[in-house]
Amino acid sequence: MKKFIPVEEAVGMVLCHDMTRIVPGEFKGRAFKKGHVITKEDVPQLKDIGKEHIYVLTLDDEHVHENEAGIRIATAASGKGIELSEVCEGRVNFHASHDGLLRINVEALHSINNIEDVVISTLHTNQSVKKGQAVAGTRIIPLATDEGRIKKVEELCLQSYPIVDVLPFKHFNVGVVTTGTEVYTGRIQDKFGPVIREKFEALGSTVIHQEFVSDDSEMTVAAIHKLLDSGADMIVCTGGMSVDPDDQTPASIRAAGGKVVTYGSPTFPGAMFMLAWIGKIPVLGLPGCVMYHRASIFDLAVPRILAGLEVTREDITSMGHGGYCATCKVCRYPICPFGK
Repeated sequence: MKKFIPVEEAVGMVLCHDMTRIVPGEFKGRAFKKGHVITKEDVPQLKDIGKEHIYVLTLDDEHVHENEAGIRIATAASGKGIELSEVCEGRVNFHASHDGLLRINVEALHSINNIEDVVISTLHTNQSVKKGQAVAGTRIIPLATDEGRIKKVEELCLQSYPIVDVLPFKHFNVGVVTTGTEVYTGRIQDKFGPVIREKFEALGSTVIHQEFVSDDSEMTVAAIHKLLDSGADMIVCTGGMSVDPDDQTPASIRAAGGKVVTYGSPTFPGAMFMLAWIGKIPVLGLPGCVMYHRASIFDLAVPRILAGLEVTREDITSMGHGGYCATCKVCRYPICPFGK
């Protein structure tokens, strides 16, 4: 139960919710905290932030205050890879507790947001995030809501746990096969290797060796097997992925025993991507665009593998919606629609 009280008559009363002060371009934050006892000196400041009246709220057992609701929703929805903020103005934020792959149960999220008064907002699923990064937030819309609605959220979360989680990246020893007679013979310098090393290091993995081969399929097959024998957890083949007659990498991966998940991806850049498996070892054929585009199929597919997920053909084909890079003058990936 709640009622309005003029601020002049509220001296000595306890605020039942946080109050926000906004100075455009300078400040937005909490001016008065829930539980604050209003003094005579507070009245002018309350009026300065537009408060002519305040709520006096009396809750019964059938209603939940916004702060308690936010904590309960966040606790129910968050996985082991999430740390929760303090509740502030009814809102709780979710932060990644480690580097990894953000995973959102999108279907369950839709169901929760369909419950009246309840909101959970997240970043897009299946993107790489850093430790401490904010990835979601939750609150209720009114100052208080029915207990039954919060219980329904908790039940949905229990059935679909977790709603928001960050899967840690596993460390992979990566073997690289760089194909191309022009690189093998030294006519041009390899530019792909340094890019691949940097990308894998950013994801917590290590390139243990790089083999250079010509456009000869037998050499490529031998290089793949050599890296497998050396203990590589993943093989990445760079170059030779187009339809040119000299580009034999896809055929070489097959000849090495690769069981192909997909050759081709509905992403630009990255259409000529190949994913295969030799036993339990993923083998990737990376097109040249990975070398010079900040965001490409590499950034959509590889983090999922490093997080221990099985990447299926359906996972790849679903990337078509959002898989067209806008080639912005300044790339801000992943703060953009690519892959989402």
